[in-house]
Amino acid sequence: MASRLLSRLAHSSHLPAASVRSYATARSTSTGGVTLSQRRTTATKKTPVKTPAAEASTTVGRGNPHIVETLPTTADEIDIPPEAFAVPSESVPSSSVLREHSEPSAPASSTSSPAAPVDFSESRAIGGSPKDPLHPDWSRSYFGLSTQPFPKDVAEVLMTPVDPLDVEIKPDGLIYLPEIKYRRVLNKAFGPGGWGLAPRSETNVGPRIVSREYALVCLGRLVAIARGEQEYFDPNGIPTATEACKSNALMRCCKDLGIASELWDPRFIREFKAKYAVEVFVEDQRTKKKKKLWRRKDQPPFDYPFKET
Repeated sequence: MASRLLSRLAHSSHLPAASVRSYATARSTSTGGVTLSQRRTTATKKTPVKTPAAEASTTVGRGNPHIVETLPTTADEIDIPPEAFAVPSESVPSSSVLREHSEPSAPASSTSSPAAPVDFSESRAIGGSPKDPLHPDWSRSYFGLSTQPFPKDVAEVLMTPVDPLDVEIKPDGLIYLPEIKYRRVLNKAFGPGGWGLAPRSETNVGPRIVSREYALVCLGRLVAIARGEQEYFDPNGIPTATEACKSNALMRCCKDLGIASELWDPRFIREFKAKYAVEVFVEDQRTKKKKKLWRRKDQPPFDYPFKET
């Protein structure tokens, strides 16, 4: 039976004699369940074992672990706490916060006494750190704003009614007080050197206008903030327009101190024009065009190129 089976396998599979004998040996020694592929591995000629290649994959986490498949980003490498993106509620410290950091903490006592007012006359320096009350950075600080009123004698000087003789009127009918008059009032109220204008922004030069923001500081206290502006028609006139921009900011800041506040009162404007100004017809001698212009009654008639008719 065995010889007949060996002869049939030799003719059907064309295996070499060594393989047939190996098969017979595996047949006789095996306990059962041996497949044909397993029997063939017992052949006298052995083949080297090859390690299967890793399956290619584009999914992160698969494939060869030592190969970087995706480049890490900054967000993956650095953990930033959420509070780092939070914007502080007040980027510029208030005057009360500044005083709390500057004054030494007093020992706790059973009876609390009211805090003494800050003597702003001791604030001698301008510029520096916004956290130092005696050296505030006026480009950002609001130190001293509305902390306490000025003395009565200073307030009387600031709120003195404007003298109609000091008021000027433009040809278009706009009344104004020359900027030198504002400076005289400030010098009389605070003394020369007791006040100043601190820039709070860079100079913005447009195609036809210059503007910049200023802060009025009096006796070491921030009083008002305003943006001055001035037109110019030639690039060579930008330096002059920059100085006029500063004067315009001073005039606007002085409104908060009550200096010449009548100039923004409609009733005062109408009464001033009726009593101290006159509107006349003039003719442009170059173009022969006529129009109305305003001037004070105590001023002489318009000069060339205009002629009153």
